[in-house]
Amino acid sequence: MATAALWLEGARLRTLPAALAPVIVGTAAAVNLGAWEPVRAALALLVALLLQVGVNFSNDYSDGIRGTDDHRVGPPRLTASGAVSPRVVLAAALACFALAGVAGLALVALSGTWWLILAGVGAVIAAWFYTGGRTPYGYMGVGLSELMVFVFFGLMATAGTTYTQVMPSDEAALPAWVWLLACGMGLLSVALLMVNNIRDIPTDRECGKTTLAVRLGDRASRWVYVACILADFLLLVFALIPPSGVWAALAGVTALSSVSLVRGIFRAQERGHFLALLRNTGLHTLLWGIVAAVALLWVLV
Repeated sequence: MATAALWLEGARLRTLPAALAPVIVGTAAAVNLGAWEPVRAALALLVALLLQVGVNFSNDYSDGIRGTDDHRVGPPRLTASGAVSPRVVLAAALACFALAGVAGLALVALSGTWWLILAGVGAVIAAWFYTGGRTPYGYMGVGLSELMVFVFFGLMATAGTTYTQVMPSDEAALPAWVWLLACGMGLLSVALLMVNNIRDIPTDRECGKTTLAVRLGDRASRWVYVACILADFLLLVFALIPPSGVWAALAGVTALSSVSLVRGIFRAQERGHFLALLRNTGLHTLLWGIVAAVALLWVLV
């Protein structure tokens, strides 16, 4: 029987900072631009978290019924372990997507950003066909998975949160630094995906799942991860350069965290190493988001 712990593992809590951080940054950007809508911010957060958990359950279901998870070295999955019926896991994924849709509709109704409905539908479609359907793009190894993560968990989650809190007439006026921060969020999401896929290279090859990490190989994939982390730090520095000692200290903490992750990716060899690195990358994502938000709000003090 599935325990609460197994369901929580299936929800993959280590990935949730990737959903939380863009909303934090997007909301801080809105405040910096003169807007503050706590209800809309809460709805944006709900949408982001539900979509992330929905993606995780969807992947659990699709990989489980394909047999992809039969020999994986990570934490046990709900479907592959046999503890939960595939139909129940699928129902959990669909329920998360449905609730995200309801919260999303409420958000666009309050904000008047009706065009975001199309973006939300696109996010759900991308989430399902990542590992679902006859030809999932997550099995192609051509970078589509990384692109979708960058777009939906970076650009859309961050800038979309800002859009829903500023006046609709101001939507076209988002400054460049908002998009730079959104790109930073996207790169961190790509880094999270890369850690997960580097860990699974041996078993993915065995079962025929060709991720970008499988196609590039172990060493090149680790360098892609490093590039994401370093580029992400540079984006943070160039997007926000308030002249203050506080900002320098915050940037220094973020730099130290980045260096720790770079060291960690080259040292990771065993399952425990990768699980720790996945957790630390998620925490770094949250730290990055908080640092960006503090910098955005600091100039208003």
